[in-house]
Amino acid sequence: MLDVLTVSHHSGTMPWFEEHEQGSRSYTFILVGYGRCVYWIEESKTVLDKGDVLLIPPRTRFYGKSIPSLSHEKYVITFNVSIDVPLPLLHQSETLHMNPGIADLLLSRLQTMHEEWGERLPYREVMAAALLLEALTRLTREWEQGPHSSAKHRQAEQLKAYIKNHYREKVTKDELGAVIDRSPNYTASLFKEVTGQTISDYVHATRVKTAIYMLRHSALTVSDIADYLGYSDPSYFHRTFRKLTGASPSVYMKERVEVQ
Repeated sequence: MLDVLTVSHHSGTMPWFEEHEQGSRSYTFILVGYGRCVYWIEESKTVLDKGDVLLIPPRTRFYGKSIPSLSHEKYVITFNVSIDVPLPLLHQSETLHMNPGIADLLLSRLQTMHEEWGERLPYREVMAAALLLEALTRLTREWEQGPHSSAKHRQAEQLKAYIKNHYREKVTKDELGAVIDRSPNYTASLFKEVTGQTISDYVHATRVKTAIYMLRHSALTVSDIADYLGYSDPSYFHRTFRKLTGASPSVYMKERVEVQ
């Protein structure tokens, strides 16, 4: 069982500093969403870039800081393991530093965890533990398989870039196959292998991420936003949104800032 202690989020260019000279009694899990920051693990310098993960075991001395004038975003989770969890990553004495192909998937889980934690929703500890366990399980699978070849990683990045430019349209594996000059089935299989998500899941996740921003910062109705994002059926948009966020669009609309 995982006991989540803290869930924090840092973003922007504000100076930030964290230090554990005597070593924390808990695990520390860090994921960088964008930008760059730096940690010293037992006096060894580690630079974290977009998509990088750091898993620091208990009793490890470390400190971290932002880089002046450089914007960055990261999520930091501290947790304990109350009973034996059969994940090899949690039985390592050394700090893990990797840039997983599933970084976008992990980021979505940590974003949900942070929202649950910040809003102090009922059973937030249970939800946070479940999301963290999923994240660590997926990370362990990729860690055990070893790093993807540079060619596969490059192709997956090409596919993600194409999706981010066309996510409002119907994106098919045939189109994506043409992007990397591979068969549609090979393309779909490669994308799932590297990112941990199907093409469809990634498209919906990208749409919902944009929807959250628009619900908070635009004057559009939910139906207008659904239509803008390529959902001709607003009810389908509602179901997809709730599936990925655990809440209805109206919850995020309540946080809407006044549009000038």
